Amino acid sequence: MDTKQHIQNIISGKVIVITGASSGVGRAAAEAFSATGCKLVLVARGQDGIDEIIDICTNLGAVAMGISADVSVAEEVEKIAEKTLEHFGRIDVWVNNAGVMANGKFEEIPMEIHEQVIKTNLFGYMHGAYNAIKIFKEQQYGILINNISIGGLMPAPFSAVYSSSKYGIKGMMEGLQAEISNYSNIHICNIYPQLQNSTGNLHSAKYSGFKMGISPLASDPRLTAQTMVALAAHPKSDVYPDFSSRLITTIYRIFPKPFSYAAFAFVRIMMNFQKGPDVEGNILQQSKEPLRIYGNPQLQKYSSFKNKVLIGAGVGFALALLLKSTKKQ
Repeated sequence: MDTKQHIQNIISGKVIVITGASSGVGRAAAEAFSATGCKLVLVARGQDGIDEIIDICTNLGAVAMGISADVSVAEEVEKIAEKTLEHFGRIDVWVNNAGVMANGKFEEIPMEIHEQVIKTNLFGYMHGAYNAIKIFKEQQYGILINNISIGGLMPAPFSAVYSSSKYGIKGMMEGLQAEISNYSNIHICNIYPQLQNSTGNLHSAKYSGFKMGISPLASDPRLTAQTMVALAAHPKSDVYPDFSSRLITTIYRIFPKPFSYAAFAFVRIMMNFQKGPDVEGNILQQSKEPLRIYGNPQLQKYSSFKNKVLIGAGVGFALALLLKSTKKQ
């Protein structure tokens, strides 16, 4: 029996809640879980996006229901849990995935935007965990999966508040992992993907002339989705969905200041060289078109090549920093 069939045998029929399911990684996760025969509860703010992904999942053979909700509002997340229990009677896996991002100079991004990033990312994951863990303790089992990103391990250039929300999620979930460690069948799994070739970049808020497109080295959202499916079958505490995520964070841990300063310097140059207009994005309102998995579908043609480039660039960058530090000594 191959690994894919093994995982399907374990999780088929399980009830999975996925937030931020209308686009990007969330949409990829909805499709991936559909292929295993799971029962899905798909959550997003916009009803059009929900209807579209439900049709896709239903055509893949899944049983799916949609709930329009803003995860930054505690009462709306509580309703997600209530409606799921009413419809399916249990929750086996809760996937905290909905998130937003604002890029630009800290003081030039409106405070309202900063605050909503915290509310959606940090409060949203807290609301999800709060309801999921209560239900899991009553059931005596359950898996909470958090799509944190490497932004929880290292600062994202000109995204200070986004980084603070991700660092906060990491700290909260590590605390909860210890808190529920006496429940052998309840698990909290944290995923740390790097920049994704998803619609997240297209929907993000941008200020201070920030006009960065999707990097050619961005990772495939379907890999992160596949990691979620694997964790639903075999939960682990902390996981990198691909080699590039581990490589980037490893280099950062070895050379934190030089790596950050180099990354920020590059983005600073790009902001001065290629300015864009201020864009509010999906911070205060639901995501608009395009509602799909990939931000730039063309990049997927070069996935094998870009991985080799990233590995080579990473090793070269690390050696350059090591050589520089050795000379200073």
